[in-house]
Amino acid sequence: MSLRYALLALLTVEPMTGYDLSKRFESSVAYVWHAPDSQIYPELRRMEKDGLLIGEEVPWGPNSKKTQYRITEAGIAAFREWMNTPLEYSRERDPVHLKAAYLEWAEPDSARAQMEAHIAYHMLRRNQWEGMVQELRSGTSVMLGRRLAVTPAAEHRRTTEYKIFTYEGLIARAETEIAWGRRGLELIDSLEDGS
Repeated sequence: MSLRYALLALLTVEPMTGYDLSKRFESSVAYVWHAPDSQIYPELRRMEKDGLLIGEEVPWGPNSKKTQYRITEAGIAAFREWMNTPLEYSRERDPVHLKAAYLEWAEPDSARAQMEAHIAYHMLRRNQWEGMVQELRSGTSVMLGRRLAVTPAAEHRRTTEYKIFTYEGLIARAETEIAWGRRGLELIDSLEDGS
Protein backbone atom coordinates (compact mmCIF):
# COMPACT_ATOMS: atom_id res chain seq x y z
CA MET A 1 0.00 0.00 0.00
CA SER A 2 2.91 2.39 0.47
CA LEU A 3 3.22 2.71 -3.31
CA ARG A 4 -0.23 4.31 -3.33
CA TYR A 5 0.83 6.94 -0.81
CA ALA A 6 4.13 7.58 -2.54
CA LEU A 7 2.21 8.34 -5.75
CA LEU A 8 -0.26 10.54 -3.88
CA ALA A 9 2.69 12.45 -2.36
CA LEU A 10 4.06 13.19 -5.84
CA LEU A 11 0.64 14.21 -7.14
CA THR A 12 0.22 16.77 -4.35
CA VAL A 13 2.69 18.88 -6.35
CA GLU A 14 0.96 18.88 -9.74
CA PRO A 15 -0.99 16.69 -12.17
CA MET A 16 1.23 14.21 -14.02
CA THR A 17 1.02 11.47 -16.61
CA GLY A 18 2.06 7.95 -15.71
CA TYR A 19 5.28 8.58 -17.62
CA ASP A 20 5.98 11.77 -15.63
CA LEU A 21 5.20 10.00 -12.37
CA SER A 22 7.52 7.13 -13.25
CA LYS A 23 10.39 9.53 -14.01
CA ARG A 24 9.81 11.66 -10.90
CA PHE A 25 9.40 8.53 -8.81
CA GLU A 26 12.77 7.27 -9.99
CA SER A 27 14.52 10.56 -9.15
CA SER A 28 13.03 11.02 -5.69
CA VAL A 29 10.67 8.55 -4.01
CA ALA A 30 12.55 5.52 -5.38
CA TYR A 31 15.34 6.26 -2.92
CA VAL A 32 12.97 5.16 -0.14
CA TRP A 33 10.40 3.00 -1.98
CA HIS A 34 11.27 1.01 -5.10
CA ALA A 35 8.52 0.30 -7.62
CA PRO A 36 8.87 -0.58 -11.30
CA ASP A 37 6.53 0.77 -14.00
CA SER A 38 4.75 -2.59 -13.97
CA GLN A 39 3.50 -1.72 -10.47
CA ILE A 40 3.02 2.03 -10.92
CA TYR A 41 0.60 1.98 -13.88
CA PRO A 42 -1.83 -0.62 -12.44
CA GLU A 43 -1.81 1.21 -9.10
CA LEU A 44 -2.71 4.49 -10.83
CA ARG A 45 -5.71 2.77 -12.44
CA ARG A 46 -6.80 1.32 -9.07
CA MET A 47 -6.42 4.73 -7.42
CA GLU A 48 -8.56 6.30 -10.14
CA LYS A 49 -11.20 3.58 -9.65
CA ASP A 50 -11.09 4.25 -5.87
CA GLY A 51 -11.74 7.97 -6.46
CA LEU A 52 -8.31 9.14 -5.25
CA LEU A 53 -7.32 10.43 -8.71
CA ILE A 54 -9.00 11.75 -11.80
CA GLY A 55 -7.48 10.69 -15.11
CA GLU A 56 -7.81 13.08 -18.05
CA GLU A 57 -6.71 12.54 -21.63
CA VAL A 58 -4.07 15.07 -22.71
CA PRO A 59 -2.23 15.46 -26.03
CA TRP A 60 1.10 13.69 -26.22
CA GLY A 61 3.12 14.39 -29.33
CA PRO A 62 1.51 15.19 -32.66
CA ASN A 63 -0.90 12.24 -32.90
CA SER A 64 -1.30 10.55 -29.54
CA LYS A 65 -2.70 11.05 -26.07
CA LYS A 66 -1.74 10.14 -22.54
CA THR A 67 -3.66 10.02 -19.30
CA GLN A 68 -2.75 12.78 -16.87
CA TYR A 69 -3.66 12.15 -13.24
CA ARG A 70 -4.81 14.78 -10.78
CA ILE A 71 -5.28 14.10 -7.07
CA THR A 72 -8.83 14.51 -5.77
CA GLU A 73 -9.99 15.82 -2.40
CA ALA A 74 -10.52 12.16 -1.41
CA GLY A 75 -6.92 11.48 -2.44
CA ILE A 76 -5.64 14.35 -0.32
CA ALA A 77 -7.74 13.14 2.62
CA ALA A 78 -6.43 9.57 2.21
CA PHE A 79 -2.84 10.85 2.09
CA ARG A 80 -3.34 12.98 5.22
CA GLU A 81 -4.93 10.06 7.05
CA TRP A 82 -2.00 7.80 6.13
CA MET A 83 0.50 10.46 7.25
CA ASN A 84 -1.27 10.80 10.61
CA THR A 85 -1.57 7.05 11.29
CA PRO A 86 1.35 5.28 13.01
CA LEU A 87 3.00 2.64 10.86
CA GLU A 88 2.60 -1.02 11.64
CA TYR A 89 6.06 -2.52 11.36
CA SER A 90 6.35 -5.77 9.47
CA ARG A 91 8.63 -8.57 10.54
CA GLU A 92 12.08 -8.65 9.01
CA ARG A 93 12.87 -10.31 5.71
CA ASP A 94 16.57 -9.72 5.31
CA PRO A 95 18.31 -12.17 2.95
CA VAL A 96 21.76 -10.62 3.47
CA HIS A 97 21.76 -11.09 7.23
CA LEU A 98 20.10 -14.49 6.92
CA LYS A 99 22.89 -15.60 4.62
CA ALA A 100 25.51 -14.13 6.95
CA ALA A 101 24.23 -16.32 9.77
CA TYR A 102 25.30 -19.38 7.73
CA LEU A 103 28.54 -18.19 6.13
CA GLU A 104 30.30 -21.26 7.52
CA TRP A 105 28.73 -23.09 4.54
CA ALA A 106 30.33 -20.71 2.04
CA GLU A 107 33.81 -20.93 0.65
CA PRO A 108 35.94 -18.14 2.19
CA ASP A 109 36.38 -16.42 -1.19
CA SER A 110 32.60 -16.50 -1.76
CA ALA A 111 31.96 -15.15 1.73
CA ARG A 112 34.44 -12.32 1.10
CA ALA A 113 32.84 -11.55 -2.28
CA GLN A 114 29.43 -11.31 -0.61
CA MET A 115 30.70 -8.91 2.03
CA GLU A 116 32.56 -6.83 -0.57
CA ALA A 117 29.40 -6.60 -2.70
CA HIS A 118 27.42 -5.56 0.39
CA ILE A 119 29.92 -2.81 1.18
CA ALA A 120 30.02 -1.59 -2.44
CA TYR A 121 26.22 -1.48 -2.67
CA HIS A 122 25.83 0.52 0.53
CA MET A 123 28.68 2.87 -0.38
CA LEU A 124 26.95 3.59 -3.71
CA ARG A 125 23.61 4.23 -1.99
CA ARG A 126 25.26 6.40 0.69
CA ASN A 127 26.92 8.49 -2.01
CA GLN A 128 23.58 8.90 -3.84
CA TRP A 129 21.84 9.97 -0.64
CA GLU A 130 24.65 12.39 0.23
CA GLY A 131 24.18 13.89 -3.24
CA MET A 132 20.46 14.28 -2.54
CA VAL A 133 21.20 16.07 0.75
CA GLN A 134 23.56 18.42 -1.11
CA GLU A 135 20.87 19.19 -3.69
CA LEU A 136 18.28 19.79 -0.99
CA ARG A 137 20.60 22.07 1.00
CA SER A 138 21.78 24.01 -2.05
CA GLY A 139 18.28 24.42 -3.49
CA THR A 140 19.18 22.62 -6.73
CA SER A 141 16.76 19.70 -6.28
CA VAL A 142 14.28 19.88 -9.17
CA MET A 143 11.60 17.94 -7.27
CA LEU A 144 11.97 20.10 -4.17
CA GLY A 145 11.79 23.21 -6.32
CA ARG A 146 8.49 22.04 -7.81
CA ARG A 147 7.10 21.18 -4.37
CA LEU A 148 8.16 24.54 -2.90
CA ALA A 149 6.52 26.35 -5.83
CA VAL A 150 3.12 25.09 -4.61
CA THR A 151 3.91 25.31 -0.89
CA PRO A 152 3.33 28.43 1.21
CA ALA A 153 6.63 30.23 1.92
CA ALA A 154 6.13 29.77 5.67
CA GLU A 155 6.31 25.98 5.11
CA HIS A 156 9.46 25.92 2.94
CA ARG A 157 11.89 25.23 5.78
CA ARG A 158 9.77 22.40 7.22
CA THR A 159 9.34 20.84 3.79
CA THR A 160 13.07 20.96 3.09
CA GLU A 161 14.26 19.84 6.52
CA TYR A 162 12.03 16.75 6.58
CA LYS A 163 13.44 15.67 3.24
CA ILE A 164 17.00 16.16 4.53
CA PHE A 165 16.12 14.29 7.73
CA THR A 166 14.92 11.33 5.66
CA TYR A 167 18.12 11.08 3.65
CA GLU A 168 20.28 11.54 6.75
CA GLY A 169 18.56 8.46 8.21
CA LEU A 170 19.30 6.50 5.06
CA ILE A 171 22.94 7.65 5.13
CA ALA A 172 23.25 6.52 8.77
CA ARG A 173 21.76 3.13 7.89
CA ALA A 174 24.20 2.76 4.97
CA GLU A 175 27.14 3.66 7.23
CA THR A 176 26.06 0.96 9.68
CA GLU A 177 25.83 -1.62 6.88
CA ILE A 178 29.26 -0.62 5.52
CA ALA A 179 30.79 -1.02 8.99
CA TRP A 180 29.02 -4.37 9.43
CA GLY A 181 30.35 -5.57 6.05
CA ARG A 182 33.90 -4.54 6.98
CA ARG A 183 33.54 -6.36 10.30
CA GLY A 184 32.41 -9.40 8.28
CA LEU A 185 35.56 -9.27 6.17
CA GLU A 186 37.70 -9.09 9.31
CA LEU A 187 35.81 -12.01 10.81
CA ILE A 188 36.21 -14.15 7.69
CA ASP A 189 39.95 -13.44 7.65
CA SER A 190 40.40 -14.14 11.36
CA LEU A 191 38.46 -17.42 11.17
CA GLU A 192 40.43 -18.56 8.12
CA ASP A 193 43.74 -17.62 9.77
CA GLY A 194 42.70 -19.58 12.86
CA SER A 195 43.27 -16.58 15.12
